[in-house]
Amino acid sequence: MTKSEMAAALQAKSAWLPGKRVKIDFGGSEGVVMLDGQANQVTEQDGPADTTIKVSWADWEAMSSGQLDGMTAFMQGKLKVEGDMSNAMQLQGVLAKLRS
Repeated sequence: MTKSEMAAALQAKSAWLPGKRVKIDFGGSEGVVMLDGQANQVTEQDGPADTTIKVSWADWEAMSSGQLDGMTAFMQGKLKVEGDMSNAMQLQGVLAKLRS
């Protein structure tokens, strides 16, 4: 799945936190996906967020497929969180929407 396909799938499943902006930053040329619960949309536009989750695309794919647990990725330093940690804790629900 490409990043654009992922963003479209998340949009179709309304995978955002109401009233919150959560940015998933894949670093480098991979860019970002913004889960914008204020505008009720998922975009690939960068901008300010309540929470920024930094993770490589490869690790994100492993998490999305269920091969890597989000908490394990965090403990191993593969996933970093800036901002409101409670939003990041809800990431599992977002990943579940991708798998369903």
